[in-house]
Amino acid sequence: MHQPVFKRILLKLSGEALAANQGFGVDSSRLQEIAAELADVHSLGAQIAIVVGGGNFFRGVAVQAKNMDRVSADHMGMLATVINALALQDALEKQGIYTRVQSAIEMNQVAEPFIRRRAIRHLEKGRIVIFAGGTGNPYFSTDTAASLRAMEIKADAILKATKVDGIYDADPVIVKDAKMFPSISYLDILQRGLKVMDATAISLCRDNNLPIVVFNLNQHGNIRRVVLGEKVGSLVSA
Repeated sequence: MHQPVFKRILLKLSGEALAANQGFGVDSSRLQEIAAELADVHSLGAQIAIVVGGGNFFRGVAVQAKNMDRVSADHMGMLATVINALALQDALEKQGIYTRVQSAIEMNQVAEPFIRRRAIRHLEKGRIVIFAGGTGNPYFSTDTAASLRAMEIKADAILKATKVDGIYDADPVIVKDAKMFPSISYLDILQRGLKVMDATAISLCRDNNLPIVVFNLNQHGNIRRVVLGEKVGSLVSA
């Protein structure tokens, strides 16, 4: 049996990944597919933590929030991530995996508060931990939350799931001959202004030398391939 190269990972999922082609809300069949892939990776013995976005319900910096106070809009976005976390928890538990949702905003009826030591203990016991509520602070994205939580739980890598094959010098959906980087440094991303994760998240990973693997979630089995150390997507390192 293959051994995972990354023993403890933090997977960053966007809200849009859960919405699939419908663009809004949660697509139950897509959710089941993601949960099945995660169950497969979990069976390898990898410890999995997840940070999920909320863009499929509400995005604080989008058009829908343009006349709102930024703090209020960001709080709404955080609540959207809790909805996604609960949906993902339900799908994972249908796969027979014990999970815990930890929220940066206290809501004791639906989720545990985020407590670092407790999160690590859950991972050590083989549970998947889903971090909701972003960082709990406005003006910070869920990408930054993913970097922060990855440092706190001492993850081996951040796996950033996207809808393209990796990091490109331009949007490959718009620019047909966009060049993909199999590997790239944190500094290059910041200097080129590439929209992989926001600058705060990249800087945080750079300061703590935490590798980021950016890969296509729509390619079945990619999470497993990354965890087993296959060359998939783009690797961001020093």
